[in-house]
Amino acid sequence: MGGTTWHWGSATWRYLPNDMKLRTLYGVGRDWPIGYWDIEPWYYAAEVEIGVAGPKDAPFDGPRSRDYPMPAAPLSYMDQVFHDKLTAMGYSVIPAPQGRNNQQVYDRRPPCCGNANCMSICPIGAQYSGNMTVEKAQAAGAQLITDAVVHRLEVGADGHIVAARYLTADRTELRIEADRFVLAANGIEGPKIMLMSTQENAPDGVGNASSMVGRNLMAHPGTMSKFDTQEPLWPGRGPNILSGIVNLRDGDFRSEYAARKLMVDNKTPVEEVTVEAIDEGLTGAELREAVKYRAARRQILFSFNEQLPDPSNRIVPSREGLTDALGIPRPEIHYAIDDYVHKAAADTRRRVEEIAVAFGARKDAVWHNEGYLPNNHITGATIMGDDPRDSVVDRDCRTHDHPNLWISSSSTFPSVSSVNVTLTIAALAMRIGDRIVQEARP
Repeated sequence: MGGTTWHWGSATWRYLPNDMKLRTLYGVGRDWPIGYWDIEPWYYAAEVEIGVAGPKDAPFDGPRSRDYPMPAAPLSYMDQVFHDKLTAMGYSVIPAPQGRNNQQVYDRRPPCCGNANCMSICPIGAQYSGNMTVEKAQAAGAQLITDAVVHRLEVGADGHIVAARYLTADRTELRIEADRFVLAANGIEGPKIMLMSTQENAPDGVGNASSMVGRNLMAHPGTMSKFDTQEPLWPGRGPNILSGIVNLRDGDFRSEYAARKLMVDNKTPVEEVTVEAIDEGLTGAELREAVKYRAARRQILFSFNEQLPDPSNRIVPSREGLTDALGIPRPEIHYAIDDYVHKAAADTRRRVEEIAVAFGARKDAVWHNEGYLPNNHITGATIMGDDPRDSVVDRDCRTHDHPNLWISSSSTFPSVSSVNVTLTIAALAMRIGDRIVQEARP
């Protein structure tokens, strides 16, 4: 009934056209078998369904045939200061497109009230979550079966999927037959279900004649940096993220290191700076003044780094016999980050130090996270392509091996880009739905 959209930041970025042609343009990664304009109408349809507020004619934002359903949310004081200072430094800073009502009622949802606690759950329902669409589907006649964990797909002699098997909470197994199936279980559970479904007509698992199911796992390895500005900027007014630094999303550098999007965190840092000050031994008036001072000035900049597909990065069902509460194999993940990302992360940290100095901080006072932050944007594990020998689904997200099985997930993406994947998942989902409807008509 919504999955992770119950606790997301509601970022609804489009890919750039160049994100889909990495091999052609930069000699790295893979190209998509479709182009940007093949899905542009579906981007807009998804924006209408979600209710997206975004900027008009902004640089390094996906080109558009029509304006966003709602105009961009106004920048907070902090975001406006960042915009002005970073623009003077040569950066492009734009309002972030987001699935959250902006100063108006949309789809019966109220306008955002600016509490800055969008994660985990919007307190007033201004922000989109997937249950809203599920409820519309139910009203139109769809049947929702809960407490049903699919663990196996059955393949007929002709290669069609004939049934899905699922377990209830007490491990009762049930079976559903259908003419068409859409697997929409995200980038880890989806390929795991396919790989668990070994049988006579699919000895290596469903959709896995190419041996590509579970491979090419990508995400957004993230950097995070913190510093205190000289002047108070008061983060925590409005939604969690209001703007993005976007001119590093594309350029010739992508032949050598990763594209990325940088964001200024607009969550209130009161808890963090309080714990920090207590750990330093501050008490009483000193503690109170430290919290007031730092909460007004603490800035957090983080980035999403593009990652290239690598077949050795993969998900498989546990080969050590580890299972969950239903007895289903747990996922076993093999994952590494290469120099394509490391070089970009080093460049980002250098840039953040320059930005910090521009805000009156000392370069040696900037804190950077060690390693990388997980951003949970799982892509590539059922990758899309025209060649059945090195991909799992075709340009319509239909599996090469099974004519009646589609995969709706970011796991089909041949590239992860440097922006959140949700809107592209939604756009491709609506495109899949249209294909199925067209095919089903007599």
